[in-house]
Amino acid sequence: MIEPGNPQLHAGALARLPAEAAAPAPAVALSLPRLTRAAAELTLEVSVLDAEGGRRPIRIPAERALTIYVDKRELVTLMTLGQAPELLVLGYLLNQKLVDDVREIESVSVDWDVEAAAVRTRTGLPHLAERSARRIVTTGCGQGTVFGDLMAGLQGLRLPPPEASRVAVATLVQALDTVRGLPSVHREAGSVHGTALLRGGELLFHVEDVGRHNAVDSVAGWMAMQGVAGADKMLVTTGRLTSEMVMKAATIGVPTIVSRNGITAMGHTLATRLGMTLVGRASGRRFICYCGEARLA
Repeated sequence: MIEPGNPQLHAGALARLPAEAAAPAPAVALSLPRLTRAAAELTLEVSVLDAEGGRRPIRIPAERALTIYVDKRELVTLMTLGQAPELLVLGYLLNQKLVDDVREIESVSVDWDVEAAAVRTRTGLPHLAERSARRIVTTGCGQGTVFGDLMAGLQGLRLPPPEASRVAVATLVQALDTVRGLPSVHREAGSVHGTALLRGGELLFHVEDVGRHNAVDSVAGWMAMQGVAGADKMLVTTGRLTSEMVMKAATIGVPTIVSRNGITAMGHTLATRLGMTLVGRASGRRFICYCGEARLA
């Protein structure tokens, strides 16, 4: 008999064992996708004429197009700042329900010379044509798109109840202070939106983009790559809380969104239905809780 660990148990010996004696091969865990790190200039200098007739240089955000190709098939063109393009692509595919797990993707390669992101999947996406057949153009900056029915994929979603995901008002104020103190493109050039993911008062990730929905997609991509769940997290954003923002936050499992801006009626209705907490007009120690106040401690 050949004991486990015995050096005699080489490939030839294993091949001679009865079929039932051979241990099944362990399942191979899929790895995370490989990502490029495509850098881009985030601001550009232009010459402007002010109200007094003086000419001076200022910096403005460098908006650019990024066309996503999935297995060489053109999917969509996003307008983006380009701060975290690979994470933006991953988050977009996840939030649009075009992929269910980031490990379905083998690689994302961004090339700014051709303004393209090449997504290579492991086995193809058999439902890509079906899921991308219907698009709804949203009010998101840069024209966001939502594939399929607005509520598709959210019917069975269960966010943590308020008692399991409390947010202290002091923590909310601390989070606002943390985000306000970050170096940012907005502070230098304006005209962009920022979104931060926090655990309590701890900053986990911050990104800016020309569209607030792009920023949330980039957060989703970061969470997927890091294996971070959203139940005990909070999003702090500069953008208004529309239905698309609410859907994206719910999709990544984050029950609380705080914005320096306001809210739309559809965003409010959807958040109420999903049991989310929406805080808006947040500045310093002042804010409005539109719904989900039971989550505030």
